[in-house]
Amino acid sequence: MRETMTGTMTGTMTETKTETRTVTKTGTTKLDARIPAGPIEQAWDTARFEMKLVNPANKRRHTLLVVGSGLAGASASATLGELGYNVKCFCFQDSPRRAHSIAAQGGINAAKNYQNDGDSIYRLFYDTVKGGDFRAREANVYRLAQNSVHIIDQCVAQGVPFAREYGGSLENRSFGGAQVSRTFYARGQTGQQLLLGAYQALERQVDTGQVTMLPRTEMLDLIVIDGQARGIVARNLVTGKLSVHMGDAVILATGGYGNVYYLSTNAKGSNATAIWRAHRRGALFANPCFTQIHPTCIPVSGDYQSKLTLMSESLRNDGRIWVPKQKGDKRRPDEIPEGERDYYLERKYPAFGNLVPRDVASRNAKAVCDEGRGVGETGLGVYLDFAESIGRLGVETIRERYGNLFDMYQRITDEDPYKVPMRIYPAIHYTMGGLWVDYQLQSTIPGLFVLGEANFSDHGANRLGASALMQGLSDGYFIIPYTVGNYLAGTKRKAVTASDPEAQAALASTREGIAKLLAIKGTRTVDSFHRELGKIVWDECGMSRNAAGLRDAIGRIRALREEFWQNVTVPGSGDDLNQSLEKAGRVADFFELGELMCIDALERNESCGGHFREEYQTPEGEAQRDDEHYSYVAAWGYTGAGNKPELTKEPLEFSYVHPSQRSYK
Repeated sequence: MRETMTGTMTGTMTETKTETRTVTKTGTTKLDARIPAGPIEQAWDTARFEMKLVNPANKRRHTLLVVGSGLAGASASATLGELGYNVKCFCFQDSPRRAHSIAAQGGINAAKNYQNDGDSIYRLFYDTVKGGDFRAREANVYRLAQNSVHIIDQCVAQGVPFAREYGGSLENRSFGGAQVSRTFYARGQTGQQLLLGAYQALERQVDTGQVTMLPRTEMLDLIVIDGQARGIVARNLVTGKLSVHMGDAVILATGGYGNVYYLSTNAKGSNATAIWRAHRRGALFANPCFTQIHPTCIPVSGDYQSKLTLMSESLRNDGRIWVPKQKGDKRRPDEIPEGERDYYLERKYPAFGNLVPRDVASRNAKAVCDEGRGVGETGLGVYLDFAESIGRLGVETIRERYGNLFDMYQRITDEDPYKVPMRIYPAIHYTMGGLWVDYQLQSTIPGLFVLGEANFSDHGANRLGASALMQGLSDGYFIIPYTVGNYLAGTKRKAVTASDPEAQAALASTREGIAKLLAIKGTRTVDSFHRELGKIVWDECGMSRNAAGLRDAIGRIRALREEFWQNVTVPGSGDDLNQSLEKAGRVADFFELGELMCIDALERNESCGGHFREEYQTPEGEAQRDDEHYSYVAAWGYTGAGNKPELTKEPLEFSYVHPSQRSYK
């Protein structure tokens, strides 16, 4: 029996082929995660063997709609096209190369153990479950760790220029929440290089005709026929034309919902409309309050700032985080001697130091700033100092590792991080919540699959750094090609066309929604509503939450939403390029999603990962879980705007990594 870091394997394995989760529910939806029984190491192999296959000659008879062209969407489209399916891939950017995956900086995890430092698939699995504060499915996480080793081989074969050591072997560095070096990287541009690899594979299929690319096209509704996802309604963002697209299955790979906060590290165009419109059609939304605050971002500089800028977590390998020991110390950092500096992460967490997980690092940064020890004009910042590493390694080594990040910081702040410490502060970066999916990445609507950050499946209550790219490519390259084929081969579907009543009803509903927004003709801009909504959600459902604040936020969001539908101004028409109309539809969805986030946070009376309820913390100020009552996935059903959503619970079972109080000390 394998020993884990917190105990030994518990539980017994059954002989049945499929394990159906026991469900405690207040709603009407039953959840079956479809996790294969047997040893977790064999679960994915077992599942693949038991899946039905589509004959190669029959694949060309099937049309698949892939919404999103980032790492998950591009890799899925390329792979499905290579298999012979007819694929339509939609993105609202002018090119898949502009997907927000391009912004990922630091790296991608894989359990290759090239450093011979004790890494393994099991250790990556363990670190991810623990890093997520024991709020993720074990089986999904183990599969992710298994696939990680294949992802690197795939990307190297595509020509992704990962950093290499002098001898030519692939280089690794460390990221938060791990004591091994397993992160592969391409300077501070890893997401860009991985996306270019997936994009090349995608464009090859476009050239063969297997994939039809529809850029500048935004999904506005999901078409459900006989309980199955069969198509989408989309709008051409250049001409304003609405169109209906039908297929045998719909795959959403549209990213997360961090822009509900208005200020985030996400691209301004990133939104939740695709997954939210699917939610309104019946797909359950899981763990919406699980949002990630990234600890190393450039601090807010003014009230009218439109977005925030990430500084890669990889910087914590060589940068040391500190603040003055004395409150209100406004001296320049070079005037504060070593003895008057508090390297608080190194002091509190000696085993991990500056490489604690993101939620831990973020909460500690907030705590020292709340004490009055923050730096910068606003006091909302801490130092990330490279002086020691530059002295030890030399400027050229630091420039080789992080040069583009240092250049970006200097251009934004007009401060040279080679000479003075960076100033950083936590910011919204990623969302662990998303549409509920089973082990096969299918939502509660048959035929609707959800990949990458758009689903909830792999990261629990906190994602470890360098794992988002890993999940997106795992889902797209190595999971959906099997699971969508199993669905197509095992499900009866009738022939459908754009003229079907359900398709025309969805088209009419979309047209009415656009007309409603244009007809309000109020006095407030969409951005003013979005900014106010974002501040409410950040203040009450951000780095820390409490019951009183969440109740207040729910009431304020409802009132603001009502004002939005009475007083927003959306100039122009729906028959042309109209970015105000685009934003208005997305912000309307953010109002409903923001309310659900607060409801979910209020319902979960515990602290875990990025969900920190002030009422539930240890004497040391760490997150205090309640495994007896809250070891479940909260899957919410839509019942209408302003109505109480229905909650269905998927219990989480841990047979390999026994839940314990996380410690990084």
